[in-house]
Amino acid sequence: MATEKGASKIAYFCMEIALDPAIPSYGGGLGILAGDMLRSAADLELPMIAISLAYRNGYFRQRLDQQGNQIEEPDPWQPETVLPPVEVAFTVRIEERDVHVRAWRYSVHGLSGFIVPVYLLDTDLPENSDYDRTLTDSLYGGDPHYRLCQEVLLGIGGITLLRHLNISQIGSYHMNEGHAAFLTLAMLEEQLKLRKYTVAVEADIEVVRRHCVFTTHTPVEAGHDRFPWDLVHQVLGEYRTGLLQQAGFANANMLNMTDLAIHFSRYVNGVAMRHGEVSQHMFPQFPIHAITNGVHAATWASPQFQELFDREIPEWRRDNAYMRYAVGIPVEEIRKAHCLAKAALIKEVQKRTGIQLDDSVLTIGFARRAATYKRADLLFKDVERLKFIAQSAGPMQILYAGKAHPHDGGGKALIQRVIQAAASLNDNIKIVYLENYNMALAKLITAGVDLWLNTPQRPQEASGTSGMKAALNGVPSLSVLDGWWVEGCVEGVTGWAIGYDTKIVGDESAAEVASLYDKLEHQIVPMFYRAPEAYAVVMRSCISLNASFFNTHRMLSQYKANAYSPRALIKKAKEV
Repeated sequence: MATEKGASKIAYFCMEIALDPAIPSYGGGLGILAGDMLRSAADLELPMIAISLAYRNGYFRQRLDQQGNQIEEPDPWQPETVLPPVEVAFTVRIEERDVHVRAWRYSVHGLSGFIVPVYLLDTDLPENSDYDRTLTDSLYGGDPHYRLCQEVLLGIGGITLLRHLNISQIGSYHMNEGHAAFLTLAMLEEQLKLRKYTVAVEADIEVVRRHCVFTTHTPVEAGHDRFPWDLVHQVLGEYRTGLLQQAGFANANMLNMTDLAIHFSRYVNGVAMRHGEVSQHMFPQFPIHAITNGVHAATWASPQFQELFDREIPEWRRDNAYMRYAVGIPVEEIRKAHCLAKAALIKEVQKRTGIQLDDSVLTIGFARRAATYKRADLLFKDVERLKFIAQSAGPMQILYAGKAHPHDGGGKALIQRVIQAAASLNDNIKIVYLENYNMALAKLITAGVDLWLNTPQRPQEASGTSGMKAALNGVPSLSVLDGWWVEGCVEGVTGWAIGYDTKIVGDESAAEVASLYDKLEHQIVPMFYRAPEAYAVVMRSCISLNASFFNTHRMLSQYKANAYSPRALIKKAKEV
């Protein structure tokens, strides 16, 4: 079992972390990935600790009316009822006042009992003003001022907590997205205090840089947090704003948190091969590497597949690479496990909606954040063609799920279009949009559908881990070649690509839409109904080829070898 003092070598900072379905401290893929990474760290006994915020109001609970309008409601929880407190309190300076902060601890347990501690910062204290008490209430809520204050709490508050806990010998501070970039400012302040200087020079910046690692998940400019300097000055104060400008940001129109993180990091990576290339074009002045995301296999394998893997590949939990040996599992066993997972999903759909799906019908799943670039409505570009496929090739039923950010009007309109299409197709194709997509529902959908659909606008899918979860459960993908699918697609073996052209292109094309329908009509639907053994072979290949690689055990091993190790320091020194 890990001890905190002197044992933790990697400090992992993330704005959201999915720890447990009962703790709504996450909004989507970033938080799910963070939770999976920490679960693998515990399994692999990698000395890591994590910092995030408590979010007493959660992200939000989603309700949809009959027209598809999204209604957001708080999803509150009380950390004090489920987590032990950390016996330390401290303050963070925000707008020239001291904001009091405490922390709650969640323990991620690995296979051997090894523990990775996660600290959730909380400002809901009577010593604080009414406004300051709300700073850790809402994930991605409020205005830019609120967000900036939260990012100060995460970065500077997280470093302050580590120092109060006397956690020493931290070799790497890993910023998962730019929200945590102010930790570099806190570390620069510490360096200056050690030297008793007030002015930063390149040598001080390099000391900080040698300890920092940064992962970017956002391949579009609009996804990177930027704050105007007057707001930065208001929140950080004169001295800290001056340090940022001394560090090389004085000429920028706004403070870009991604730029800040990259500038202070010895190692920077994107989250898939293609995303690394896109990020390198976005930030040509820095070397950008790539470590493709994964999922925590033991978390996302359905109970039915866990039982099958335990019986056929007993080493799979400890070493996910053993799932390569799924190639030897009889296809009938794959089909049996999947049928049970599908039955569990259908039962949940009936419980939530009253709608009874047919377990013999090809079930397509599309579940992810409702954002315009993900193009959830691409399937409905030619409704008559879709009807024809269902009538001629074989019936289909489709499950949708996903939340739009409360301020994303385009995402909300996308949900409305899907629900309107569902109503118009109801006599031909049964389509269900499930409310309040979360970790628990994701486990059921990714395991229970027969085909995973993904239609992002290239090159805006950084990675995408939902298809990895599906593959782990023997569910093949039909996807645009973007994100992880560039690496995971073996045509007709692990799934099917929507279009073969892998060049980065703009918005949807007629070729993509035609390819989507052609694959369904001529390959996928006929195989599902007329060659079920062949379809089961594809299912098995998903596990053998994709699940054995696209997992966080492999991912974390790459971080350990390339980002956290002393070799990363040597490489950075040569680059500089």
